[in-house]
Amino acid sequence: MGESLLAANWHFVDALIPLPLHPVKQKLRGYNQATLLCEGIAEKLQLPILHNAIIRHEATETQTRKNRIERWQNMEGRFHLHQPSEVRHKHVLLVDDVITTGATLEACGSELLKGENVQLSIASLGYAAKT
Repeated sequence: MGESLLAANWHFVDALIPLPLHPVKQKLRGYNQATLLCEGIAEKLQLPILHNAIIRHEATETQTRKNRIERWQNMEGRFHLHQPSEVRHKHVLLVDDVITTGATLEACGSELLKGENVQLSIASLGYAAKT
């Protein structure tokens, strides 16, 4: 993923932000897949990873069996711009592993855009196609 972004000249991004998991879910899983992706991207693009700029302050139910509307409702207000100074005047790349409906990225991205003069791009390893 990092090599693809490098080849596409994504040098205009200032920092990477992995889509945060709630701390309880991350502890159960043992890792954050978006953080692992960010680590690879950071290595190729030589960019910092902002681990604490935004937090998921409320746990959510699994999105697996929810329809599109329920997913959006489930994610509303779940993120908090924890350290706005980290994103001030920056173009950040929000990274997630899979986009299904976009509800999670929309909720997190909307919160990031509350920062002063923040530009936002989104990268995902894959997306779930409706079959």
